[in-house]
Amino acid sequence: MFLKGFQDKFKVKSGLKYLREALENPPQTVARDHGITSIGCIVDVDNFQNAEVFYELIDDFSLRPNAIKIIGYKREYDKNSPYAIQIFSDKDLGWKGVIENGYVLEFLGREYDMLINYYEEDNLMMKLLSVKTPARLKVGFGALDPKINDLILNTDLADFKMFKSELKKYLKVLKEL
Repeated sequence: MFLKGFQDKFKVKSGLKYLREALENPPQTVARDHGITSIGCIVDVDNFQNAEVFYELIDDFSLRPNAIKIIGYKREYDKNSPYAIQIFSDKDLGWKGVIENGYVLEFLGREYDMLINYYEEDNLMMKLLSVKTPARLKVGFGALDPKINDLILNTDLADFKMFKSELKKYLKVLKEL
C-alpha cells in the first residue's frame, strides 16, 4: 500500500514533467484540408454528465455518423459499470505521461480536424490527452492553460446550447464550415 502511493506520486511528477515539455514545444501540425469532417471530444463526465449531446454536432455540421469520437474522464469509476461513452480515469496514468487505457489508445490513433476540450478543471489526465491528441484545431474554455487550445470560448460548461452556437459562429468566421 505504501509503495503504491509512492509510485503514484512519482507517476504524477513524471506526467507533469511531460506536460510541461509538451506545452513548451510547438505542437505537431496535422496536415488536413480546411473544413470539419472529424471531431474528437474530451469530456469531464464528473461535471458534465450528458456527454451524448456532442452527437448533435453530426447534424449541425453535416458530418458522417462516425465522425465524432467522445471519450470521458471520471475521477473514479467502476470498469464493470455501463457508460454510454468510453471512460478513462486517474488510475490509467503510467510513467512519462503515458495514459494506459485501451480507449485512450484508440482515441489517439485517429487524427481530428477539431478537438473539443469540454472541461474547465485543471486536471493532469485531461490536459495530457489534449496535448497528445493530433488535431488541426483545438477548442476549449478560458479557464485552462491558453497553450492547450487554439480557440477559447467563454461559455458556461453546463450550457451546451450556448457553447454549440458560439462554436458554430466562430467556425464560420474561420471558414471551417
